[in-house]
Amino acid sequence: MTARWGLTVPMAGVPLAEHREIVASLPDLGYTDAWSAETNGPDGFTPLALASQWAPPLRLGTAIVPVYTRGPALLAQQAATLAELAPGRFVLGIGTSSNTIVERWNGIPFTEPYARARDTLRFLRRALAGEKVTDEALGVKGFKLERAPEQTPAIVLAALRPGMLRLAAKEADGAITNWLSPNDVRTVRGVIGEETELLARLFVCPTENAEEARAIGRWMIAAYMTVPVYKAFHEWLGRGDALKPMNDAWAAGDRKGALEVIPDEVVDDLIVHGSPEACRERIREYVDAGLTTPVIALVNTGGMSHAEAVRALSPAAG
Repeated sequence: MTARWGLTVPMAGVPLAEHREIVASLPDLGYTDAWSAETNGPDGFTPLALASQWAPPLRLGTAIVPVYTRGPALLAQQAATLAELAPGRFVLGIGTSSNTIVERWNGIPFTEPYARARDTLRFLRRALAGEKVTDEALGVKGFKLERAPEQTPAIVLAALRPGMLRLAAKEADGAITNWLSPNDVRTVRGVIGEETELLARLFVCPTENAEEARAIGRWMIAAYMTVPVYKAFHEWLGRGDALKPMNDAWAAGDRKGALEVIPDEVVDDLIVHGSPEACRERIREYVDAGLTTPVIALVNTGGMSHAEAVRALSPAAG
């Protein structure tokens, strides 16, 4: 079994200030990691700043913050701040995000994503090591952190397809992915090799009401898989034909019809659901397939409180 077991923070529906007791309990429950995200809720750094004080043993990471929505210098400053709060325990997860978040929500052109990720990764390596950096590709001239972190944080890269996965394996300290099945983990491993750390956020519904879990899963799949980067990812993974009716209906403006044509098999592949025991076993299938760090994202608690669900899904529970 993996030595790592992560949780996504903050959890949906729980105010950030009310996370303290849950986060503080994680190490005793066998959790080793807490990973934030950044979409349209809390930013990626603030929850980890709090967690660094609430649960000092945890490894903390962003999964992910976009390379477009902050300038390179500000991204380095925020990473250095977290690295100082959690020395040796902070991992900076970066990625291109999606055209929806970058372009539609932030008004920033989503152009040349591979180059932007590569150049930002290289800039951050140098900046976080305390170098003075000029980078013409990013438009940076002579930036140097006032105080570089004593322990330079690891940097992991979000990657969905072979080009970015190879970049992560070659130049980053690990690769982050999501929306995949255990068998898909093997496909990803075939690109990055066996030595690279591989992290994935797993969407978990600890409920034995399969129809309820699938209804939630269909809504999430439609929201994600119609975005170009995820559509291309699942075409590469071999789900193009299975998801084509959904994508066709969505493109035609038929949102209800798009949900209805998502096969149960696809939902069951991509959403972890069942009893807490069944969910833990499913997570271990990912690990057996080559996932280094599973990161649970609770999307339903099955009638339990969030604290109860976190406890039920923990390594300490079984």
